[in-house]
Amino acid sequence: SLARRELIRFWREKARLAGFAAAPLLFWLVVSAGFNDFARFYAGALSLALMFSAVFSNMTLIDDRKEGFLLGVLVTPAPRAGIVLGKVGGSALLAWLQSLIFLAFLPLSGLKPTFFGFLGALATLALIALLFTLVGFLCAWRMPSTQAFHGVVNMLLMPMWMLSGSLFRLDEAHPAMQFLMRLNPMTYGISLLQTALGAGSALDPALSLAVLSGWTALLFALAILWVNRSQHAAA
Repeated sequence: SLARRELIRFWREKARLAGFAAAPLLFWLVVSAGFNDFARFYAGALSLALMFSAVFSNMTLIDDRKEGFLLGVLVTPAPRAGIVLGKVGGSALLAWLQSLIFLAFLPLSGLKPTFFGFLGALATLALIALLFTLVGFLCAWRMPSTQAFHGVVNMLLMPMWMLSGSLFRLDEAHPAMQFLMRLNPMTYGISLLQTALGAGSALDPALSLAVLSGWTALLFALAILWVNRSQHAAA
């Protein structure tokens, strides 16, 4: 029910869809043209669009809390994991579907993934969407206002994206930057996406999948813990 509610709310706010891919698409076209390498920056631009869509879809959580809807959900006997999965699942699905719009520009990049590589890219995008929807959920759960949410999320997302291999590859970076990049879960998401699209990567795909999945599971467990604490506070 919570996931369905997110889909209906999005359908009523079509302006979100219109503005979704504009900035990442502009970034990709300008930067790629400057370096004359459209393939290199495509995965980074695609991930940028997906990250922001996944995280900012959770701003509705702040509205739900102010309107009292969230409190009503917390006092029901519904499983805490179900509440998290419903809210996060609906938002992640929306972010993933929107990323398919940007994926339509793949032929312009010059990348030619195999059929299974393309399926792998779809699966990777779904996992990244789930990860960053959880990031947005955790931020929105504690934020008192949408203004505070915007400030914290922008401060968090841009460094994560810039240190993910989207702008410069891991093997090209300074050793200090390499250390930070290896701590960043988005580095492994970009690596998986580049491998799936046939752009190449310095990281082992199995390692990237394990780290990305591990971070997603950890954040999901943390989200359930925070929801449980809020339920006790509400009681």
